[in-house]
Amino acid sequence: MSFSKEVLTKVQNLINSNHIFIASKTYCPYCQATLQTFDDLKQKPYVLQLNKISDGSEIQSALKEITNQSTVPNIFIDGKHIGGNSDLQLLKSSGKLERVLKL
Repeated sequence: MSFSKEVLTKVQNLINSNHIFIASKTYCPYCQATLQTFDDLKQKPYVLQLNKISDGSEIQSALKEITNQSTVPNIFIDGKHIGGNSDLQLLKSSGKLERVLKL
């Protein structure tokens, strides 16, 4: 699936304008684990549920272009790509997640 320049701009704006941005899918257990991790830390990420929006597959393609990651969740903190749920959990277990979140 390809994507338009407008979708790429939209995705870059979402990444850059939100403290925490997550591309997710409602049926994905790894996405649910990611959202629970942020909930446990009392953080409110901006979440796009790609399977619930009309341009979700285009957004996922644009994210793959930006990050080289085709899976969800696709997590950004302060514009920096964190990776997926396993990357997030590694940050959490190492004690670095709070520092990255500036808590």
